[in-house]
Formats: sequence, structure tokens, C-alpha cells
Amino acid sequence: MSHALPWSDIDTVFLDMDGTLLDLHFDNHFWLEHVPLRYAEQHGLSVEEAKQQLFPRFRALEGTIDWYCVDFWSRELGMDISALKRELEHLIQVRPQVTEFLQALRATGKRVALLTNAHHKVIELKMTSTGLAEHFDHLICAHAFRLPKEDPQFWPRLAAEDPFDPQRTLFVDDSLPVLRAARDYGIRHLRAVRLPDSQAPPKQTEEFIAIESFNELLDHMTGLTP
Repeated sequence: MSHALPWSDIDTVFLDMDGTLLDLHFDNHFWLEHVPLRYAEQHGLSVEEAKQQLFPRFRALEGTIDWYCVDFWSRELGMDISALKRELEHLIQVRPQVTEFLQALRATGKRVALLTNAHHKVIELKMTSTGLAEHFDHLICAHAFRLPKEDPQFWPRLAAEDPFDPQRTLFVDDSLPVLRAARDYGIRHLRAVRLPDSQAPPKQTEEFIAIESFNELLDHMTGLTP
């Protein structure tokens, strides 16, 4: 069965950042290892003790905008989260074939937007580190709406602020709750990412068509003109 996209029926492309365009290994290592390490150092704990204290606090806020907020966690933990992220900047990596895909996509003249739950300080760090910003018409941060993408109210708010036709939109993300919210809003073309973290096993994408590489989305794109 072919999963090639009907590119002539797509006007808008929304692309997630972490785990989609960028390797999620940076974020997973940051929250699961680096923050506990620095927290342990600050409070005279073992790293394991720090994890036992931190992980329940993290889990309690998953799926909320605060979970993605650098300023919130800086206040909560008494640590400069932005500075800690810069310590690991060398781990920020663009996933394979992403740049080639973005270049090909731009050549078609379609509207291309980054659509991320990441805090604006994190977007700035990662766009500066990778140089990807030049490929987008817009960088859309969910914090502007005070709602994460997995919240059903996010999508109508986005459409009111930045109109698009859900039936002529492609959205690529690595989060199943986010993809489900987009589907329920009516976005027609959805793709999941099977390997968001290069250092972790592939994930099950359940009801969503998955891509291993962005090269898979290039089918039928060549020859399109703006």
C-alpha cells in the first residue's frame, strides 16, 4: 500500500521540532540525566535521590503548557534551565534528511511553519544552533496560546490567529496525543515519527502512518511548481 502524500492537495505544512526535525536524544538526556545531575549537585543528593524527587514532579505536569516552560521549571527547581540547556548544546542534532526535505518543500512554494510546544527560549537556542529557521515562513510557539498542541482548544485558537485549511494541511509530529488532537480538529494529512530519539528503540505509532526518514515524504513532490 502506498503512503505517498497527495502534494497537489496540500497548501500548508506544519512540522514539530523536538523528535521530528531534531533528535529527541537532546531533550531526553537533558531531563532524565542532566537536570537530575545538576539538581543533585545543588542539593547534596545522589543522582538517584534527585531522580526520585524530580520525576514525579515532571510526570504530574506532562501534557500541560508548564511542562514545556523553561521559566516555570527555573522557578520551581531554583535552577537556570536555559543555561543548563546551553551546557548540552553539542547534543542538538538535526535528524537525517531533514534539511534536504525542507529545501525541497520550500521549492514547491507551500507555506511551511514550525509548530512546537517548546518554549521560545528553547526555539531560539535550537534555531541558532541548527540554522533551520531560514526554511520556515513562520515559527509558531504554543506558549503564545498558553495551550500545548495536545489540548483540543489549541487548534481552533491557532486557526483563529493563523488561518489554514485543515483539509489541505500536512502535520508531522512524534507525539501521539498531539497527533490525535490534530486529527480530531480535522487535519487530514498526518504523519508520525517512528524514531524520534536516535538512542532509543523505535516507537509504536499505533493508528498513524509513520515515517522512518523524511526522504519518504519526497515521493511525488518533485515536479511541483510554486
